[in-house]
Amino acid sequence: MIVTKKSLPRRTFLRGTGATLALPLLDAMIPSMTALADTAANPSQLRRLGFVYMPMGSDISSWTPPNEHTLDELSPSLRSLEPVKQQVTAITNLELQNAYPGTHATSNAAFLSAARAKRTESTDYYLGTTVDQIAAQHIGQGTVLPSLEMSMDLLSVVGQCDNGYACVYQNNLSWSSPTTPLPAEAHPRLVFETLFGEGGTAKARREALNKRASLLDSLAEEINRLKKTLGPADRNTVSQYLESIREVERRIQRAEADVSENPLPDLDRPTGVPISYADHARLMFDLQVLALQGDITRVITFQLARETSNRAYTEIGVSEPHHPLTHHGNNPEKIAKVAKINQFHVSLFAEFLGKLQATPEGNGSLLDHALYLYGSGMGNPNVHDHSDLPILVAGGAAGNMQGNRHIRFEKPTPLANLHLSLLQKVGIAQQVFGDSQQPMDELFESLDV
Repeated sequence: MIVTKKSLPRRTFLRGTGATLALPLLDAMIPSMTALADTAANPSQLRRLGFVYMPMGSDISSWTPPNEHTLDELSPSLRSLEPVKQQVTAITNLELQNAYPGTHATSNAAFLSAARAKRTESTDYYLGTTVDQIAAQHIGQGTVLPSLEMSMDLLSVVGQCDNGYACVYQNNLSWSSPTTPLPAEAHPRLVFETLFGEGGTAKARREALNKRASLLDSLAEEINRLKKTLGPADRNTVSQYLESIREVERRIQRAEADVSENPLPDLDRPTGVPISYADHARLMFDLQVLALQGDITRVITFQLARETSNRAYTEIGVSEPHHPLTHHGNNPEKIAKVAKINQFHVSLFAEFLGKLQATPEGNGSLLDHALYLYGSGMGNPNVHDHSDLPILVAGGAAGNMQGNRHIRFEKPTPLANLHLSLLQKVGIAQQVFGDSQQPMDELFESLDV
């Protein structure tokens, strides 16, 4: 690291026409010859919390790791995690009692709230503040976006929700209060503009961005000026970050150009996104990498598909809709296809973890300084239960978590215990959450088997 008398503030932005660019953590942002007074500039304090929702449970027999304590041998559904398993923990025998009587709506609603949804089909819905929003109130206030809510599906699904429950429960993972759901964005272009646009109305941002070929074009002069003040390592970091942004924007532009050539549009997919589900998901995950790298937000939720999704995953050879397959009636062929979808979803999450791991930050990587929870609010979808949930936790939590583990509880344990532990490990002094009994100390104990 080059030692200089002055350092850049961690909250350094480059501004162009309609664009605002936050920078990744640079050596020049760390004060030289002094203690790191600003925790935002201290890599060990850069803690991020993310949640990825997998709909409609899993084939638990294909999901559960065979070893009692480690991930030395991965189950079929989890094999794609092999390159990153040293920072992954699988947790078995967690439950969501407040999701019963057992519905798709309550699976989604209870996943991050651990709360019982008020049974109503009207606007008097009531749930609870979700764990991500509690985190956003504490670790998200110093960032441009306190939290970022993302999804893969459109929400124009009135009439396709569980009887007795308003669609809002099924559509929204994140709630900032018991009566305030936070809609998620499924369009990569709109997420991109949210991260890097200068602000104002959606129309104003679009008009500003349409004035130039790329978001980065109007920043060229500012970028060149900045690079002249940086050392070689920082210049390389900035260049890689900018190229990642440009590549994501190129992919969004290609998807928008290709949409007219798609003869069979997916009714769940917003217009102008990649035709392939995997390409769409990768774009959404890559936007999360950029958001975390630029410290634009530290709290993210992402819904891989909504409950009762009838999406068919033809790209992996599953032509039947997902939801009907989960009501398999113990048909081995249908169970195998559900497991194949589970494996596919996990593989996309594994790619994302690999990118976080490959992105340097301070004395480690983005993955070292993050915690991600991946899982579902439903266990066995054939019977709509909420026990034995498929749950993974990934990341280093700034040195507070050890991976390559399988934690199996002897008796059903509230998922809220895990949420409580995640909050505590990112520095939030929460004592109770939902129906929690106690923090899940097992998650952060040293492995000794």
